[in-house]
Amino acid sequence: MTTTTATAIEKQQQQKGQAATVQTPPAQKTERKPQRHRDNDRFKIFCGSANEQLANDICKDLEIPLGQAHLQRFSDGEVYFQLLENVRGADVFVVQPTCYPVDEHLMELLLMIDALKRASARRITPVIPYYGYSRQDRKDKPRVAVSAKLVADLLTTAGAHRALVVDLHAPQIQGFFNIPVDHLFASPVLVSAVRALNLPDLTVISPDAGGVERARFFAKKMDAALGIVDKRRTDLNVTEVMNVIGDVRGRTALILDDIIDTAGTLVKTADALLDAGASRVVACASHPVLSGQAVERIHNSRLEQVIVTDTIPLSEAAKNEPKIKVRSIAGLLARAIESIHEETSVSSLFS
Repeated sequence: MTTTTATAIEKQQQQKGQAATVQTPPAQKTERKPQRHRDNDRFKIFCGSANEQLANDICKDLEIPLGQAHLQRFSDGEVYFQLLENVRGADVFVVQPTCYPVDEHLMELLLMIDALKRASARRITPVIPYYGYSRQDRKDKPRVAVSAKLVADLLTTAGAHRALVVDLHAPQIQGFFNIPVDHLFASPVLVSAVRALNLPDLTVISPDAGGVERARFFAKKMDAALGIVDKRRTDLNVTEVMNVIGDVRGRTALILDDIIDTAGTLVKTADALLDAGASRVVACASHPVLSGQAVERIHNSRLEQVIVTDTIPLSEAAKNEPKIKVRSIAGLLARAIESIHEETSVSSLFS
């Protein structure tokens, strides 16, 4: 009888102790934090073939493994994709820039989203460091397509619940989506890289009127002057630089753009700035598309240095070009993914 009573008393004390532990807020916080993202089957990251290195760097930063999947192509070029692990009820992120070859990588992304939807993922977020087809964002001529809107509809129809993008060609593209969009800026990475150069008498240059807001933000961060190059586009990928707005004489000019495609605009802008009296010219861009003869143009130009991020993997020619310097955006994307997963503020990353 004594043993039974003692056992009952011990059980009551043990239950009280457990209840006290559960009700103590600091204990909850301490237990939850170390388990965040580690050994968590409800948080996963997958990638396509567009930029596997960036996906691996993001996973390394978050200390989680990259999701296992099988991606291959049939002999006629069709994409075959299969998930090799359970994603039921998981919060899934798919890292895939829609860079060259654009159509292939876009189709891969759509099929990955569809596979995740059919595998009962709780939430699917495509992480698109470079949003292809963004340069057709309005009807600026009769009878043209608005490709940026079409791609947004395709992603939503495939099953995306939200999207994470970096430096859209036009910020209003966010409005083309019927799902939440988190729009990141590569400026923290680029600002850090430019500061390390200690450029004297800096003037940040927007290569066109559409990029003035981006350049103004960058100039404010760098405590620098602002300038604009007025240009006129004569054909696709062909521009004619008109004149420089702002004083660049005897100053260091920093050209800031979102995309470097053929580098024709970039080289002509650099020439215009040097002809206007700039002492030296460097450039920054978020997305190094670098198509056609872009690398050769940069090599032969009067540009001192071109700083880009790794939203798009560089070709071998670009990697071997000493003027082109790459800064990783993996850390910024990792923090944004972490914030989305934990339902905290993404905008605080830029405050």
